[in-house]
Amino acid sequence: MKKYIAEFIGTFWLVLGGCGSAVFAAFIAAPGGGNTNEFGLGYLGVALAFGLTVFTGAYALGHISGGHFNPAVSFGLWMGKRFPGSQLAPYIGAQVLGAIVASLFIFIVAQGGPNFSLDGSNPLATNGFGDHSPQGYGFLAALLIEFVLTFIFLIVILGVTDKTAPAGFAPAAIGLALTLIHLISIPITNTSVNPARSTGVALFCGNPALIGQLWLFWLAPIAGALLAGFVYHNVLEDLSRPEPEAE
Repeated sequence: MKKYIAEFIGTFWLVLGGCGSAVFAAFIAAPGGGNTNEFGLGYLGVALAFGLTVFTGAYALGHISGGHFNPAVSFGLWMGKRFPGSQLAPYIGAQVLGAIVASLFIFIVAQGGPNFSLDGSNPLATNGFGDHSPQGYGFLAALLIEFVLTFIFLIVILGVTDKTAPAGFAPAAIGLALTLIHLISIPITNTSVNPARSTGVALFCGNPALIGQLWLFWLAPIAGALLAGFVYHNVLEDLSRPEPEAE
């Protein structure tokens, strides 16, 4: 149960820190309305916020649950023979619940602001493609970027947590990788690579079309993660181990 609570808290923190920064601080309205002012975080700040949530959450909770905070990560670690399949369902349940509670919290707090609305392409930091892509990218672009970036994310996770990797640096590397992923893909899909994160905010965005696109943000990240787990375990993992000493 401690593991599931840790996954709930870690995913709550990831969604609150990442999506919360996008909703509250990415673009701050100038006094009296009108254009945004220079104090908004912008894409760079939101990307850093997502990376920092994983960086801090993994150091705080990784020794309890492994610090997945993401159903795609759990699937990738399972495929990579690092995680038992019997724990997939409760881990994913805890992650999705943490994301939903964090999204509800963001929604409630955001309503206290005078400029809050659920208009625009990505209300409440949702993910989408076509009309719901921040820069209008289509379905194929969204599918490819989510698949490939989740694949790379899991390769990084599996690599830095390998028993032969330098100890103690995994959360930093994983957090920086997630920051880079957001720098690449916020304009394309608003960056998911995490089905729980996508699900939580979609439930409160008030737009059925975004909920209708949610399937892509489950399919592509999980498929990319499964491929990464397979590739790392079957192709890369043996190469990362030192050769036995000669007799």
